[in-house]
Amino acid sequence: MSDFETVAATENQAARRGPSGEPGAPDRVGTHKPRSLAGDAWRDLRRNPIFWISLALVTLVSLMAIVPGLFASNDPQDCLLSRQNAGPSGGAIFGYDFQGCDTYSRAVYGSRASLLVGALSALFTGVIALVIGMLAGYFGRWVDAVLSRVIDIVLGIPLLLAAIVLLKRVGSASPNARITAVIFVLAVLGWTTAARVVRSSVITAKEQDYVAAARMLGAGHGRIMWRHILPNSLAPAIVVLTIALGSFIAAEATLSFLGIGLKAPTISWGQDIDTGRIHMRESATPLIVPSTFLALTVLAFIMLGDAIRDAFDPKLR
Repeated sequence: MSDFETVAATENQAARRGPSGEPGAPDRVGTHKPRSLAGDAWRDLRRNPIFWISLALVTLVSLMAIVPGLFASNDPQDCLLSRQNAGPSGGAIFGYDFQGCDTYSRAVYGSRASLLVGALSALFTGVIALVIGMLAGYFGRWVDAVLSRVIDIVLGIPLLLAAIVLLKRVGSASPNARITAVIFVLAVLGWTTAARVVRSSVITAKEQDYVAAARMLGAGHGRIMWRHILPNSLAPAIVVLTIALGSFIAAEATLSFLGIGLKAPTISWGQDIDTGRIHMRESATPLIVPSTFLALTVLAFIMLGDAIRDAFDPKLR
């Protein structure tokens, strides 16, 4: 065998062995899966302590709203004037308010109405924003012009002022009716920012090659929007709605504080803050406790939304 044949045989044997040197080992170069935006975002979120802190707070408050009995043993409606402004005792770790109600139990049970209003308002806001944003961004032209003007008009209406005017019309409705009215008002007035974000995402997504390929294959507008554009427009909308959820909780507390939101017998942080403000000179604890619960909850949702936004925005990497 010549020197040339020997070198050729050695190279063929090395090729069969692969880069690892083992017989029959395949060449693994180029076999790594391409990294996706969601994968990169999750890797960044796992390394972000703010994400874990805010997620823990959101999970804690959510559990508190779903099963408040796990966190408070006393009945928040069990009020005795003989315990008026009394100190901590009998499981009431923060004492009692001016009506003799357990301050801590009322703060725990108040999370249910606040999170219910915030979550449902964000859900309905997301539905409205997705429909209007997708129609405006996908069809463009006169559809975009008309819907964009509608967004601008609603955006120019002060949310709290309009909510006060509209909820004044509810009057002495039942507790469930008032909750429904607050959710409806916040959703109708609070969808504009999310709609703008969805519109921008749709305008970017509809110019991609996979949308053009779907059109060439004969896909209709409904299929393209549902199967191709909607999945790529959800992430920015979810980020905005997560932040908006915290804002809706704060808005509900503000409306209840002003006396036009939720009312007794529904327990709300806004009501307790208003009551604690009136009797603050007698005892500051009934004001501080619900205010702290409200501030931490709103802060947790805003921090969570900011962390998700930073992870999904390639410009911020």
